[in-house]
Amino acid sequence: MEELIARVTTRTGLDAATAQTAIGHILAFLQKEGPATEVSQLLAALPGSETTIAESNAGEGGGGLMGMLGGMMGGGVMALGQKLMAAGVPMGQMQPLGQELFAYGREKAGEDVMGPIVGAIPGLNQFV
Repeated sequence: MEELIARVTTRTGLDAATAQTAIGHILAFLQKEGPATEVSQLLAALPGSETTIAESNAGEGGGGLMGMLGGMMGGGVMALGQKLMAAGVPMGQMQPLGQELFAYGREKAGEDVMGPIVGAIPGLNQFV
């Protein structure tokens, strides 16, 4: 996970703690919204991913206003964007963050794992 965090911080300019939280939010989102088999394969290929997901979810205080906004938008990629903004990721850094995370996922798990994940989640392709 350290290698992925380092790549994200280099690409986006985010600090390591924010990058780790953002990665955790994205992976948790994939777990919830993506195809279970491929997401499980991705998480298995990323040592430390389960811990990162648990830590990012533990940092949530119940959503507050941002959670309500995400809920009103119906969830999905929009809700993920709200979570990332609440975690300190500027809008302009979301796409580079997603691109780096998915490039890393392709390196570690392969396109046959990442392709179905991207294809299964509406709107995700614009961030990867």
